[in-house]
Amino acid sequence: MYELTQEERMILAMVDDLCVDVVSQRAADIDEEDEFPEDIYELFVEQGLFALAYGEEHGGVEVSMHCWVQVIERIARESPAVALMILISAIGSDALVFSGTDEQKESILPALAAGEAKICFALTEPNAGSDISSIATTALPDGDGYVINGSKIFITNGAVGDYFTVFARVNEDGESKPSCFVVHKDTPGLIIGRKEDKMGLRGSVTSQLFFENMHVGPETVVGNVGDGFEIAHHTLNRGRLAVAALATGVTAASLAAAAAYAKDRIQFGKHIADLQAIRFMLADMEISLEASRLLLDQASSAFGGDIQAMMKTASVAKVYCSEAAVKASETAVQIFGGYGLCKDYPVERYYRDAKSFTIVEGTSQVQRSLIAKSVLKEY
Repeated sequence: MYELTQEERMILAMVDDLCVDVVSQRAADIDEEDEFPEDIYELFVEQGLFALAYGEEHGGVEVSMHCWVQVIERIARESPAVALMILISAIGSDALVFSGTDEQKESILPALAAGEAKICFALTEPNAGSDISSIATTALPDGDGYVINGSKIFITNGAVGDYFTVFARVNEDGESKPSCFVVHKDTPGLIIGRKEDKMGLRGSVTSQLFFENMHVGPETVVGNVGDGFEIAHHTLNRGRLAVAALATGVTAASLAAAAAYAKDRIQFGKHIADLQAIRFMLADMEISLEASRLLLDQASSAFGGDIQAMMKTASVAKVYCSEAAVKASETAVQIFGGYGLCKDYPVERYYRDAKSFTIVEGTSQVQRSLIAKSVLKEY
């Protein structure tokens, strides 16, 4: 496994302190209120957490993918919705980091690293989820720029974003070319739609976006016209790895809560932790947690290497970790019994949050299709 540097260990210790002192105290309220937690965002800005996803040349702090993933996991133990703030900043800007022009990088990335601006990843549409080849948003050439029309759905931080990486089809030369644009929130024609009322990940605001004759200049194109699929796939690899980290955080939280409750709860004259049935449930949760962390480490090591190998390892981690989180949180609810169904205890929130991970950034079924495709090529 990767050995963290001294600086990375110090960063993680600071994150642990923030989680205990602040995030854990606010997690239930954030879930109940379902509003973007500006207070915690500002605290993360003060501690430089958004800078971890960016290189020093853009005002960031150079850390390994292993460290970044552990930051996500540790925050997610208390609140995956809060951890998503770190995740979305990185995913939304990956297109610029890897394919943006020098001007785009210099004008946007330092503000993101400093937390002075927020960015969103606007890919999903009502009729185009994992099937990104079906995106219907269009960008028609118009003079020296493009006119974008269409809509997006389930956009994390859509209601609070300052910049949006928008994927649309450019129809030119008789071809339909999926492309990527970076757009500011004040661009005329960009309309923020309703906020979704979700089952889980509440406090991470998810919104619709509408583009009505939104004119953008040529300087907004990320990479080249037609690079949209390549940019999206690269970004989704980080996204899937990050969701696996979120899920692992929930698995860890579920195990900790279930074990503590089992040692305290007395039934039939003994602590339920002394019952073999409960012990086996806790053991299975521990096995899943250890396996999840090993897969996360493997996928983190592959990041930045061969794109196909990275895609497979990220998908494997995403499937296993997300499904392990669902099972672990369900088990925690079961161990808590009737109390597990009540909002006075956190395990029902873990259960609601965990289900999201098998869907976002590509469903488990889509990930299995990608994995199988890779396996058949390999053998």
